[in-house]
Amino acid sequence: MPRMLDAVVIGAGPNGLTAAVELARRGMSVQVFEAKDTIGGGARTEELTLPGFRHDPCSAVHPTGVGSPAFARMPLERYGLEWLHADLPMAHPFPDGTAAVLGHTVGETAMSLGPRDAGAYRRLLAPFIGRWDTMAHDFLRTQWLGLPSDPLTYARFGLLAAQPVTLLNRRFQDEKARGLLAGLAAHAIAPLGGLGTSGIALMFALAAHAKGWPVARGGSQAIADALAGLLRAHGGAVHTDFEVKRLDDLPPARAYVFDTSPTALARIAGLGNAYRDVTYGPAVFKIDYAMSGPVPWTAEPARRAGTVHIGPTSGEIGAALDAATHGRAPSVPFLITAQPSLIDRTRAPEGKHTFWAYGHVPNGWEGDATDAVERQIERFAPGFRDLVLARAVAGPPQLAARNANYVGGDTATGSAAGLRLLIRPKLTRVPYETAHPAVFLCSQATPPGPGVHGMSGHYAAKAVWRRLRANRR
Repeated sequence: MPRMLDAVVIGAGPNGLTAAVELARRGMSVQVFEAKDTIGGGARTEELTLPGFRHDPCSAVHPTGVGSPAFARMPLERYGLEWLHADLPMAHPFPDGTAAVLGHTVGETAMSLGPRDAGAYRRLLAPFIGRWDTMAHDFLRTQWLGLPSDPLTYARFGLLAAQPVTLLNRRFQDEKARGLLAGLAAHAIAPLGGLGTSGIALMFALAAHAKGWPVARGGSQAIADALAGLLRAHGGAVHTDFEVKRLDDLPPARAYVFDTSPTALARIAGLGNAYRDVTYGPAVFKIDYAMSGPVPWTAEPARRAGTVHIGPTSGEIGAALDAATHGRAPSVPFLITAQPSLIDRTRAPEGKHTFWAYGHVPNGWEGDATDAVERQIERFAPGFRDLVLARAVAGPPQLAARNANYVGGDTATGSAAGLRLLIRPKLTRVPYETAHPAVFLCSQATPPGPGVHGMSGHYAAKAVWRRLRANRR
C-alpha cells in the first residue's frame, strides 16, 4: 500500500501550487497532480504563433501578483521569478491622440486626467496611499473570515468599494477620468452598474501606485515554475500528464485540495449537485500576435505602457460589457491589451514583438470576433494589421479546452457580478471547505477571486491545516 500523504492537490495553477507550498512549508507531505503536460494553469507561457515568440495564453500582467501577501512571504526570486516594470503601468488612449494614464504615482495619473479632475482623483486616492500591504491583507480574502488589520481604512474603503463605478464616476467632470475608472472596473467582466465595481477599479489603481503592473521575465510561466521550485525544496512533488477523474485515481491522503472549477470538484469527489447553482460569467475572446514591430499607437503614452485599454468612454465600455452579459457579442468591444515585449526582450526575436488583446463575449460563444477586435485596435493604432506576422485566436471553446477551469470561456471561474465577487462559489462561512471533510477548494472560484495572486490557495491551505490539526487532536 502507498503511504498516506497529508495532502494531495489537484491542479497545478497558481492557487494549487500556493496551497501546496503553504502546506509543505508546515512540514506536511504534499503531492500535486496536473492533467496537462505543463504546470501553470492560467500562468503558462507558450510559443503560440511562431518559433521564438513566447506568449502568455491567459494572464500576462500581474498587479495583484507583485502585491500578493502570499507571494511576499515566499522567496520566489530564488527560484527565478523577476518582475519587470514598464514606464507606465497602463494607458487609456482617446481618438484625439491623447491618453489618460495609470502611472506609478497618483500625481502622474492625476495630471493626465486634465485640470478639472486632477484634484478629484488625488482626493479619492489620498486616504489609501501607502496602505497597500494592510489593504491587500484585508480585502484579498473572504470578508467575514477574521477581523481586518486596519479597521478604519477597511471601513472607509469599503464604503467606496461597495458602490457601482457608475456612481463613483459622478465625482468626475470629464470623460478621461470616467473612462479610466470604467476600464479598470471592467477587469471584473461584469456590468459597470453592479455593486462592488468601484472596489475593483480602486484596488487596481492603488496596486499600480504601490507596486506597479509588472510582467514576469520570460513569461507568466516563471511564476508557476518558481512556486514549483519552492515546493520541491520543501519536499513536495509535482506530477504532470495525470488527469484525475475520481478520488480513487489518487494516492491516499488526509486532504484533497482542488484547484479546479467547483463543478469539476463535485464530479471528481462525488459530491453530486453541491455546486449546481454556481453561475459562470461572460467569456473572453483572445488573440495573441507575433509582430514585426511595436504597436503604432497614435497616443504617445500607449507606446510606453505595459497594458493598454481600448474603448475610450465609460459609455462604450459599459455597452460592451452589457452586451456580453446578456448574450450578445459586442460589435465595438472593450479591449484589454498587453505588450510585454516592450520591457522583456526574451519574449520575441530581436526587433520583433509580442502583443495580445482580449474582449468580452457571451459564455460559450462560438463566433469569430477577430475583425471586430482588429478594427478597434486600428482606431487607436492605424497600420496595426500591417505589422502582424501571425496570430493565434482563442474563443470560449478554445479557452475552455486549454484550461478546464474556464467553463464556457469564463476566465474568472465563476461570475464576479455584484455580490458574487464576495460570495463564491456559494454562501458559506468558509468557502474553501466542502461537504466532504477531507475535500477542499482552492481555485479562483473562491475569494478573493480572479488573478494570479495565490490568495485563494493561501486561505485554502489554512483551512486544510486547521482541519488536519483538529483531527490529530
